[in-house]
Amino acid sequence: MGTNENANKRPFIHLHVHTEYSLLDGAAKIGKLVDNVIKQGAPAIAMTDHGNMYGAIQFYDTCKAKGIKPIIGCELYVVDDMYRKEGRINDESNKPYHLVLLAKSHKGFMNISKLSSLAYIEGQYYKPRIDLEHLKDYTEDVICLSACLAGAIPRLLLKNDYEGAKEYALKLKSMFAEGDFYIELQNHGLPEQHETNPLLVKIAREIGVKCVATNDVHYINRSDSEMQDILLCIQTGKYEDDVDRMRFPNDEFYLKNREEMEEVLG
Repeated sequence: MGTNENANKRPFIHLHVHTEYSLLDGAAKIGKLVDNVIKQGAPAIAMTDHGNMYGAIQFYDTCKAKGIKPIIGCELYVVDDMYRKEGRINDESNKPYHLVLLAKSHKGFMNISKLSSLAYIEGQYYKPRIDLEHLKDYTEDVICLSACLAGAIPRLLLKNDYEGAKEYALKLKSMFAEGDFYIELQNHGLPEQHETNPLLVKIAREIGVKCVATNDVHYINRSDSEMQDILLCIQTGKYEDDVDRMRFPNDEFYLKNREEMEEVLG
């Protein structure tokens, strides 16, 4: 469960978490993050920063020192062709998809590290990018989650392309070992999630994979949302009161406990 008072129930383990190493985006400092995981009674926590694994050593050492199992991963930026470097990054034809990878072992960690390095060394264009052609060579001992609304499958669903979304899901499933690809479900109270979640469940059933609930954690407490919003302002060179700027839609992207996760996805 999410609190020690409810230790008779299983705790919720977060598998989609952005630490301070999701630069100018994540506001969850690793030390405080792990302390809050302990308070919630959870035995493990994942780290899935945007495009990088900068915090892997600090995360691993901090978790181990405090008796928490570290699950090291990354939320990759995926494009059709990582060598294509033209157009603006936000052009629909050039906008990267998100994809979450988690290491099952040291071999899995090395594979995700290799993908992250390739993304920076060969695929860097606005962001470190990888494509499925390279991804398929580094999937041993790696778990794959289909990601948030920025993932390929939800984005295809939002374009009313159910068959395309299902085909993409089947492609990902074929690249990973049996049982290592999951359809990711999130609910931050967004209309797009209410639209896509039933379809994601349907795809999972039709292709024979399991679903996993996550919360796309970008800060630890609900009250930290304002701090994270300021980081976004710095990242995008905007003022807090600018109307037309990148911002999160609400304050739901925090380290929720089991009760809170059951309330939105139970």
